[in-house]
Amino acid sequence: MAKALEVKLARRGRKFSLCSIINAKSGQCSEDCRFCTQSVHYSTDTPAYPLKSGAEIVTAASMAKEDGATHFSIVTSGKKINNADLARLEEIIAVIRDQVDIHVCASLGIGTLADFQILKKAGLSRYHHNLETSKEFFYEMVSTHTFKERVDTIRAAHEAGLEVCAGGIIGLGETEDDRVSMALSLAELQVESVPLNILIPLPGTPLADVQPLQIHEILRAIALFRLILPDVPLRLAAGRESQLADFLSSAFMAGADGMMIGGYLTQRGRKAETDRQFVAEIQKLWG
Repeated sequence: MAKALEVKLARRGRKFSLCSIINAKSGQCSEDCRFCTQSVHYSTDTPAYPLKSGAEIVTAASMAKEDGATHFSIVTSGKKINNADLARLEEIIAVIRDQVDIHVCASLGIGTLADFQILKKAGLSRYHHNLETSKEFFYEMVSTHTFKERVDTIRAAHEAGLEVCAGGIIGLGETEDDRVSMALSLAELQVESVPLNILIPLPGTPLADVQPLQIHEILRAIALFRLILPDVPLRLAAGRESQLADFLSSAFMAGADGMMIGGYLTQRGRKAETDRQFVAEIQKLWG
């Protein structure tokens, strides 16, 4: 942790970034990711609904800006976006860029170069597509698509001129070697932002009974990601409150320097004002 904080302050200074997302299309996903409540393969109480209206998404972007986020991501469930939804999102992204001073991101599943060129032209800044875990452990978690498809999606987004936000989840049952492997893959892909989720074992999923990681394992993992990825924003996302609890501030002494605010795909987060106060205190600790 001490080395990771030293590297963070030397390479990135006191930077701290906030982002926010909207679950713009929920549930009924064809994929069998073992950690996800939105899969049709599992019986959960996650709501299912089609793509939200443009007005709802633009309003959410405005709220994210007010909450202090610099990036706002539109997230849809499913393996890939369909043509009709892509056309609607093309229009919505353009409206957000025109009306709200915020970087627009999207997480729409596996995509092609043609898809990303359309989104880039509309004003998209960054595409989010997690590796989720290491290439060695991936097939323990997912069988309906390949690790290569995820890598190819990241490369296609880069080819279209988009930044890429890609990370994954720790606490799935992977080893520390898997965490290092995932971090090395992200470094090789030269992604611009890395979100780290900590598994929340959710009822109805195959991982519902997985034992949570111990605090020291989580902090060590964060430090390893910082040491392997010294120059990118390392942001904590789902699981940061519930799994770190009273040790949340320690994560930012282990090299993390960003977080998602306002809630996650299917789980509520803390109040934005609480997070803003938290950020101010962390920056004081950094000196």
